[in-house]
Amino acid sequence: MTSIDLNADLGESYGAWTLGDDDAMLALVSSANVACGFHAGDPTTLLRTCRTAAKAAVRIGAQVGYHDLAGFGRRFLDVSPVDLTADVIYQMGALDALAQVAGSAIAYVKPHGALYNAIVHHREQAKAVVDAVTAYDATLPVLGLPGSVFLDEAERAGLRTVTEAFADRAYTPQGTLVSRSEPGAVLSEPDAVAHRVLTMITEGTVVAADGSHVAVQAESICLHGDSPDAVAMATAVSELLQANDIDITAFV
Repeated sequence: MTSIDLNADLGESYGAWTLGDDDAMLALVSSANVACGFHAGDPTTLLRTCRTAAKAAVRIGAQVGYHDLAGFGRRFLDVSPVDLTADVIYQMGALDALAQVAGSAIAYVKPHGALYNAIVHHREQAKAVVDAVTAYDATLPVLGLPGSVFLDEAERAGLRTVTEAFADRAYTPQGTLVSRSEPGAVLSEPDAVAHRVLTMITEGTVVAADGSHVAVQAESICLHGDSPDAVAMATAVSELLQANDIDITAFV
């Protein structure tokens, strides 16, 4: 049977501010990219998210990002490689402690937001993230965009790399993500998103913003937990995949 990992960005509530429905998403996905406190997530929220993920047997990933709560980690920061490596180690360690208390542990690392997009091309920052993962636990896989210098640096360092596609984000003809500042960058119609994911899995392509077809290589597919229709989209994806005998399971 064909299988695919579904991941979602979770644990992003902060104090009195609630973002997304983590419990509902954790019933639908196989991997959870849990915030680490730098772009979102307070300690109580992160511990609660880790406990719910552990009970649901959902794999926990450290979603590391820029130290930018005000910008939700979606603004590029010109951080030095030394500082970025330390920041990423700090975030992994904090989330791993919470996950272990919850009866689990971090099982992979996925950069968030602006950092994720920057290290598609920014080799110094990409290597800084790779250096952090290698120093903390070289057995941890990393998720990234196919063709990114991040995955290139990770492979050079001997890390397991996992290619990722995005269910609810528009693609450029070059296979990168359309900037969130552009209209139509974020998709929200559940049935359309579900059929898009099915095409990614069965045909290995996605329709870009200009109508062209772009090849995608995905071991894991991301749904953003902070989108207003996140649960509806995840439900539609799950139901359509099951109807087509595609198993939702964490990547090996």
